[in-house]
Amino acid sequence: MRTVRTIALLLLVVAAGCLVARAQIVTTPYSKMGYGMLSDNVSSIQRSMGGVGYAMKGGRIINVMNPASYANVDSLTYLWDVGVDLTNLWSKENGNKGYNFGGGLDYLTGHFRVTKGLGAAFGLLPYSSVGYSYGGDIDGGSESRSGNGGFNQLFVGVGYEPVKNLSVGFNFAYLFGSTSNTTLINSNSTSYFNRNMKMRDWNAQFGLQYSLPLSKGRDLLTVGATFQPKKSFHGDAWATSFDSQDSKVDTIGFTSMSGKYEQPASIGVGLSYNLNRKLTLEADYTYQKWSKAKYESIEGFEPSPMHFDDRWKIAGGVQFTPNKRGSYVGAMSFRAGVFYNHDYMNYNGNNVRDYGASVGVGLPAPGGKTTVNLGVEWRHRETSPTQLITENYLNITLGVNFNELWFWKSRIR
Repeated sequence: MRTVRTIALLLLVVAAGCLVARAQIVTTPYSKMGYGMLSDNVSSIQRSMGGVGYAMKGGRIINVMNPASYANVDSLTYLWDVGVDLTNLWSKENGNKGYNFGGGLDYLTGHFRVTKGLGAAFGLLPYSSVGYSYGGDIDGGSESRSGNGGFNQLFVGVGYEPVKNLSVGFNFAYLFGSTSNTTLINSNSTSYFNRNMKMRDWNAQFGLQYSLPLSKGRDLLTVGATFQPKKSFHGDAWATSFDSQDSKVDTIGFTSMSGKYEQPASIGVGLSYNLNRKLTLEADYTYQKWSKAKYESIEGFEPSPMHFDDRWKIAGGVQFTPNKRGSYVGAMSFRAGVFYNHDYMNYNGNNVRDYGASVGVGLPAPGGKTTVNLGVEWRHRETSPTQLITENYLNITLGVNFNELWFWKSRIR
């Protein structure tokens, strides 16, 4: 027990340092738009089920998607969850094909019970990520574009069950990080333009879950909902330019993000059905009104051909555990899911959208409640109505859900 706990603690410390410095592991030109590719705060378990979670609850999972789920936690255990992923990407543009491979840490979270009906969670998660590099020839020279960085969220949350079967929750997060988008031109001279953004801000999310026991308590129907309010981001945005003929770096359009860069209100609803504590089905819907969120151009730069669309996502997932108290195979959890995402980015009238499917398995560690969760996800991304760049992803996700009896009082003999 002490060995497992020590290894887990070391992983937690190492993971925290890695996540703070986390960069986008697979390049996609779409991440140059807006704040980059947004994260949905899903764990490895949820990712194997299509990314569902608004109505998900259980004493052995950490569900950051809905903080109301924190109220449902075992009184004797302490949970933490660490996830990593490996990704293959195939892209195609105007007949030209590209390939990329990467991997890195995705998230880390912890969860424990405070008192009866009250649970708490904390952790470090990505909010968005930027990463791309591409280029080509232009008249009299060449041009290359690259971007990196992202925004992270350090969060703490609580979930409370005021009455039986009804729970409410709250997440509070500190947002931090920076992004950089660079254009480099080589012709008669060398010049570059660099757009930068640095954020130091907070964020909040509210959640609710209500469960209705069926068939003498063996089946459970749960509805979940979350709300994240609209807010203006705090931080700075600016651009720099350089021309080798001038040998001088100029700062252009330095401005505060407050009142000029925003996050829209977001709602999520989900419905899950647990049959005989073996089979779980869930369907989710997410809506974010990005079309009303401000994102201003930097003074001195030409207006971007990008604007925001409302984002909506539908997802469905299933999990089956034959017999938790039976053989090893019977205690394994088998998962599958699908999703469709109408993203918030629009380039020259073309909306970015993606869809995919996933499968996964939960492997219980011998002699304890710790679980290793392995998943495979296929994702296809493109623009519509005109296909600018098409991308196909094959993601392998690995999560370790540590479940330790930290609060068990040993009997004195």
